[in-house]
Amino acid sequence: MPGADVPQEQKAGWASFIKSLAQMTGDLSSMTAPPFILSPTSLTEFPAYWCEHPDDFAAISAGANEQDRMERVLRWFIGTLSAQYTTRNEKMGSEKKPLNPVLGELFYGVWPDANGRGETRLIVEQVSHHPPIGSMKSNGTSIYSYIENKTAGVRLQGHSGQKTSFTGTAINVKQSGHAVLTVQPKNGQKEEKYLITLPKLRIEGIVWGSPYIELTDTNAIQSSSGLTAQIDYKGKGYFTGKTHSFKANITNSSGKSIQTYEGQWTGKSHIGGSKGPIFLDTTTHREEVNVKDVSQQSEWESRKLWVNVAKGIRTGNYDQAGRDKTAIENDQRQRRKDETANNTTWQYLHFTHVDSDSDYQFLSALLHDKLTPPHEDAYVFRPETEGVVGRSN
Repeated sequence: MPGADVPQEQKAGWASFIKSLAQMTGDLSSMTAPPFILSPTSLTEFPAYWCEHPDDFAAISAGANEQDRMERVLRWFIGTLSAQYTTRNEKMGSEKKPLNPVLGELFYGVWPDANGRGETRLIVEQVSHHPPIGSMKSNGTSIYSYIENKTAGVRLQGHSGQKTSFTGTAINVKQSGHAVLTVQPKNGQKEEKYLITLPKLRIEGIVWGSPYIELTDTNAIQSSSGLTAQIDYKGKGYFTGKTHSFKANITNSSGKSIQTYEGQWTGKSHIGGSKGPIFLDTTTHREEVNVKDVSQQSEWESRKLWVNVAKGIRTGNYDQAGRDKTAIENDQRQRRKDETANNTTWQYLHFTHVDSDSDYQFLSALLHDKLTPPHEDAYVFRPETEGVVGRSN
């Protein structure tokens, strides 16, 4: 029954939201969702999901050869998916709409050294405008992140954005962006780079008020060594009939298959087939990122910025959360107007714009028709800002 999982006091708002979804065309990212489906967490925090298995991230550089390292990259990547796309269901009962970040929003975190793996650090910055003002058109959410473990010799730089549309029973999400992983092998072999593209999402259960995510279509991991991992995703009714299923295939530069993998990205997967050796068990313990207490954060850091909104959502005081959220968004609109009037532009803290990313161009060319578009606007991390935390304005 439609709306069966919606709280009674929220049913009217939910019905209105579903009606708005059905009538709206184009990108849905800026739509206001009913309060009960809001997450108290900003999208700026989401890159932390890429490293909730810091041991696997650090272990990539210990691979004996190119194939071993590609398999380690694939294992680490599949291990990130459950945290990225099912964590809200586990913690809050269903998928929640995250808070849209504001321009300049920052997030910092660390996974401390353990058993000699080295410390892993995370830096995230929001570089696009939200919400749109006047005639300014929003290009969607663009979040840039940098993750590095210097001891292990691995670092990841990436960005993500989303375009959403409603099909009548589900929301389709096309993710833009990519990540480039740089690995310095422990055995002294030459540095490798891996381009990681992003899968598409389908948010089911919208009509019943209990959303959950399925990954769809294909994404790829392309190594500078010439090896490629192609990952295909299917939901219930395909492959094994289980939800959250995937199949992956590592091929060489000639397209010859080297090894296959299959299973669930929320559970166990196997090498060479469903009865083969265990490849990965994603149900093992995840290590959440360490973040400074809000009282020690600067004004532009995500949890400090949204602290009152998050409190309202967590306590069910949605009216207050809405007022606090509106105040933040209005402040952003005024800042953009002031910049236009003064003929100034926002200055990014940790990332700088580049017209062409040479790593992306080289690696995406190796993927041929598996990756589109052939060129993406990009920002790159500024190493000299590594020790900078927060901004003053």
